[in-house]
Amino acid sequence: MTSFSVGIREFRARLAEYLLKSDKPVAVTRHGTTIGYFIPARAARTELDRVALKKAVSKMEELLQREGLTEAELDEVTRDFRGWRKSRK
Repeated sequence: MTSFSVGIREFRARLAEYLLKSDKPVAVTRHGTTIGYFIPARAARTELDRVALKKAVSKMEELLQREGLTEAELDEVTRDFRGWRKSRK
């Protein structure tokens, strides 16, 4: 994975973009001298990730139909899952 350099003013001005969209390390410079690096914690989703997610959604829909869950029951499962996730934080 290759990095690229940006000046500190540009980095500060476009910080949200770098935080949310960058998948490459960024060398931050000041007057041409590297003063730090921003290394993204996660890469952007790839097309393979999207395909895998779509397949997972299809399988989940199949399972729900096969089990005959109603929308109300699915909502209850979703609430339970969200409660479980909050309790883990």
